[in-house]
Amino acid sequence: MAWFSVGVMFESLFDIDPLAGEAALRAEVERLERLKSAAAAAQARATALWAATRRAAEEAAGVPAARRGKGLASEVALARRDAPVRGNQHLGFATALVHEMPHTWAALACGALSEWRATLIVRESACLSVEHRRQLDAELCAEVSRLDGWGNNRVEAEAKKIAARLDVAAVVDRASQATKDRCVWIRPAPDTMTYVTALLPVQQGVSVYAALKRAADTTCDERCRGQVMADTLVERVTGRPADKPVPVALNLVMADTTLAGDDDAPAWLDGYGPIPAGLACRLTGDAVTDKAAKATLRRLYRHPTSGQLVAMESRARIFPKALAAFIGLRDQTCRTPFCNAAIRHHDHAVPDRDGGATSARNGLGECEACNYAKEAPGWTVTTTESNGEHTAEFLTPTGAVYRSTAPPLPGPPVRRRLSLIEGRLSIDLVTFDAA
Repeated sequence: MAWFSVGVMFESLFDIDPLAGEAALRAEVERLERLKSAAAAAQARATALWAATRRAAEEAAGVPAARRGKGLASEVALARRDAPVRGNQHLGFATALVHEMPHTWAALACGALSEWRATLIVRESACLSVEHRRQLDAELCAEVSRLDGWGNNRVEAEAKKIAARLDVAAVVDRASQATKDRCVWIRPAPDTMTYVTALLPVQQGVSVYAALKRAADTTCDERCRGQVMADTLVERVTGRPADKPVPVALNLVMADTTLAGDDDAPAWLDGYGPIPAGLACRLTGDAVTDKAAKATLRRLYRHPTSGQLVAMESRARIFPKALAAFIGLRDQTCRTPFCNAAIRHHDHAVPDRDGGATSARNGLGECEACNYAKEAPGWTVTTTESNGEHTAEFLTPTGAVYRSTAPPLPGPPVRRRLSLIEGRLSIDLVTFDAA
């Protein structure tokens, strides 16, 4: 069904009277919220049935037990138009909810729980045996009226309390195993800021925060406490003052006309996204004035119509290394639809074992999980180039087709040559224009 047809159908189904009174509009908001929960419950049931059907079919086909269901989580995420990394969460939630937690599923279906609150209950019961999980499910959600007025924190706290009472050893073991999940990640924030988040064991996290607070308590200048804590974090991690360039490599992509001040087209910073032209120029100026910085020049070329990267001059002597750099700059993030994870693998769309060429057209930048997912039986990935656009088409085992197109590179839509400055220390700067 075309997206337009679906839009018309939903518009008629949920037509809102613009002249309705406040009470009627409030009732409509409540009805739609219950409908969202009911839809989530139905979606979970369909997902669980999909998983059972796939495993039964693979068992009948003689697929080894360890390989059954491989790639299904990515299919679930694509069907939900979500990042593939979320697929395992959606699949695990649906399987546990439908097969092991019928009361929680019923509370979700009637609107007593939102999808997120149901997720919290499933998550907090994950360390329990099936028998104990069913017991928690009944105790917490059999009487849905108890849930009335409970917020996210109350639902999570009650689930934790019951889990600890049912099997304290499992809860303690889960906490001890959680340290394996410690990690750091980054995501963009408004106004060219960024969030750097660390997941740490509680004693380490508290120690880090206490040290930053101590620095703020013993510093007397014009900065506020939050600014002192942020600057101290940067200085202790990088070993350099917060207002000085950090000697690590960055990939900054910008048009040469932007660098020269002829236009204000945004640049693109690897690992962050678009940044204003003024900030990009300031970063390049910092790199030039910093004696510790080392910059080299490399030219990139983009298509005059699509704006996508089509060629790159490289000083590398080994072709695969230069080709991987080209694909990374062209794709920017994982090319699987809806996935915005960082590129970890540079791989063939059509596998080498099937005659796929080691070329820019057949190459894809992908995260580790997506690269492994497309190796599951029934997945096919093909690429095309038309009018300067590089498109990847993903065909799933159920016959669904999803497409992604490489993003255009920054710069005005004019025909000029591109240049790239890459810096091993302070900045890797790309300046470019159309070929």
